[in-house]
This record gives sequence, C-alpha cells and structure tokens, in this order.
Amino acid sequence: MHSATQAEIDESHAQFRGAWRRMALGSRAGEVVERPEVYLAACHVAWDMMNTAFLRAPVESEQGLAAAAASAARYFSMGKHPWSFIVSEDWLSPQVRAQAASILAWYKLKPLTSVTGMVCDRLAEPTRPPSPMDVRPVVNAWGRQAVADINALSYDMPRELGREAMDVESFFGTESRGFVACQGDAAASSSVVMRVDGVAYIALVATRPEHRRIGAAESAMRRALSEARESWGIERSVLHATEAGFPLYTRLGYRPVTRFTIYSAPAPGLS
Repeated sequence: MHSATQAEIDESHAQFRGAWRRMALGSRAGEVVERPEVYLAACHVAWDMMNTAFLRAPVESEQGLAAAAASAARYFSMGKHPWSFIVSEDWLSPQVRAQAASILAWYKLKPLTSVTGMVCDRLAEPTRPPSPMDVRPVVNAWGRQAVADINALSYDMPRELGREAMDVESFFGTESRGFVACQGDAAASSSVVMRVDGVAYIALVATRPEHRRIGAAESAMRRALSEARESWGIERSVLHATEAGFPLYTRLGYRPVTRFTIYSAPAPGLS
C-alpha cells in the first residue's frame, strides 16, 4: 500500500465522495452539501451507509477532525436517520490518527468496518473459464430490487432498507449502470458502475451466500466494466473493497491505495 502516490490516495477520496454524491442525487430525497470542513452526501434513508460525511482535505490537527465531525453531526441531527463518517488514515496526521476514534466518539460515531481503496488501470485476463451466468442490465424494478436485496442481505440489513435506498428509477441512469448476474432465474450477484470524474467507479458488488465462489461477482463486475469501456471509453476503475471482496479484486488486477475506516452514528435521539 505504501507504493501508492499521493495523487492516487487523493483520487480514492474523490471517487468515494463522487460516487456517494451520484447516489445521493439519484435518491428520492437526497442532497449534497459542501461545507469548508466536510462533504455531505445524504440519501436521507434508514441505511446509515447511505447518509455519509467525508473529509474535504487532509487533517493536521485534532481540532480539524473535531470540527468536521461536529459540522456533520449538526447536519444529520436535523434529520431522523443514522449516518456514517468515512475517514482515511492517510488523510490524518499521525497524532490525529492516534486520537481519531476517541474524537469521533464524542459525536456518537463508532468504528463499523474498514475498506481498502483500490485502483485498476486495466483488468487482468480471466484465470479460469467464465462462469455460465446470465448477466442482465438493470432496466426495471426487478433489477433494482435485485441489487437492493442482494446488498441488504450481504450487509445484514433488512430488505426494506435496501429497497428504500436503491429501488429508485433515478438511482440508475446514463451515468450509473447496474448489472445482475443470474444463475437460472435466481439473482445471484450485483455490480454497479458509475462514471465519476472520468473514472469508472465500481460499487454495490455483492453476492447471495448460496451463490458465492462460483464466479458470479466476477461475471457481474466484468460486464459492468465492459459497459464502461464501450459506452464511456473508460478503462481505469476505482473501488473500495471489503475484506471479503479483496481477494477477488486483487485477482482482477486491482491494487491497494489507502485504507478507510467507516464510523457509524445512530439516528438523532438514540444512543
């Protein structure tokens, strides 16, 4: 990870913000608010990961991180939903990094999980025969609900929360294409590609437990990235990998750039 350039680290941040911006603006009641100290992309739905705050720039002081968290907390206190704050260790000075968890705890933010920002200039060739999957583009409610349901299941969220966030026609469009890999008539895996600042951003890659380890996610991802090449002329892609997805992405040719910690805060009024 230390071989990443500062430009790549900054790109990983910008892609994260840009993708969540696209999702917020595609949701029913979402909005994007850019403040000097924090960037807010809120779908205003019940899934905390869809109501998100990001840093705007590297933070050198504990006061700087606290100011960003306080600004985000004030914004989300006006709503009714839980929210998240995504922070990269490479954008925190060493002394801030050491104190980040305790600073954010003041705002009821607790570490939820970590993801790795990854980049790929060109996909690696397949190392195994292609999976016999029927990969379908998201063009209707069936496709939107498949993406929503697969991701909700993978993140241990109620199905209705996934559908509230993603079963929205404007969530998918010319700049955001979704794909569902099917085994027979069963929706097995999902992948979404978005055009963000001239880069293909891969999101919402998930697979139902009963369809894992048979190439479903790779099939959906390769189809999404093929769409990015054909429709947008884009080869370079960025994603943020969970621990479960990391081996697949490495095999596909992605390399790690930076680590992010995702903190989560409860809905206003809850502890």
